[in-house]
Amino acid sequence: MTTSELPLLDASQACCSSVTGGALDADQAQLLARMFKALGDPTRVRLLSMIAAQPEGEACVCDLTEPVGLSQPTVSHHMKQLVDAGLVVREQRGRWAFYRLVDGTLEQLSRALKP
Repeated sequence: MTTSELPLLDASQACCSSVTGGALDADQAQLLARMFKALGDPTRVRLLSMIAAQPEGEACVCDLTEPVGLSQPTVSHHMKQLVDAGLVVREQRGRWAFYRLVDGTLEQLSRALKP
């Protein structure tokens, strides 16, 4: 092919679909944006991955502080952000808070990014 020749496109494959076909509605976009915003902090991403890696699928805040090298109040603050975003749920057991991923959340985030 010379530089003056360009490949021809098949007109039958031209994009003529609706702009909103398969797109998120405003409520879905807001929910996902809140989740992704919470994951905009590397510490929160690490915390979420540590919880997901647990065999029981949950972790005590007491087990999360040392691996990230932060104090318990700081880790609790990060975990509150993840709870508020709907990524994890918190359960109080005596003195300690336990966190578990919300079922299907990681899959939902993954699907949102697929075309």
